[in-house]
Amino acid sequence: MKSKIELYTIEKVKERREQLDMKLTYFADCMNMSHQFISKIEDCDTDKAYNLDHLNDIAVLLECSIKDFFPDKPFKNNKK
Repeated sequence: MKSKIELYTIEKVKERREQLDMKLTYFADCMNMSHQFISKIEDCDTDKAYNLDHLNDIAVLLECSIKDFFPDKPFKNNKK
């Protein structure tokens, strides 16, 4: 099960990707990942999530700050 911070981060990446009208398959290709893996990350019922290296690469690809993927304040109870 994903933690609250993982769910938040995944949603922020997806929102930014969709703002740029970037299809999941194109995004996955740019990240050198399979679209199936990205689909599993975006599925809240799997335990797959982005790591910090992924988030750094995503920020470069989506032309934003890595901080854009994190909440202003930490979650006190991070586990779902």
